[in-house]
Amino acid sequence: MKWNSGFRQVHRWLSLAFTAAVIVNMIAMLQEKSTVWVGLLALLPLGLLMPTGLYLFLLPYAAMWRRR
Repeated sequence: MKWNSGFRQVHRWLSLAFTAAVIVNMIAMLQEKSTVWVGLLALLPLGLLMPTGLYLFLLPYAAMWRRR
């Protein structure tokens, strides 16, 4: 059960980092100072959000399969 709570915590913090990166990207675009690294800033947390989100999405199905 510790793995599940650990993944949830990591997923929450990654979502905060992704939101902050999107806000920074929007501010940079509004100021017309957008560079490539600012545009790619949100991809790192987004790439890490995908596996943790898929894991959390599949947890109920895995529990259902184990019950059978």
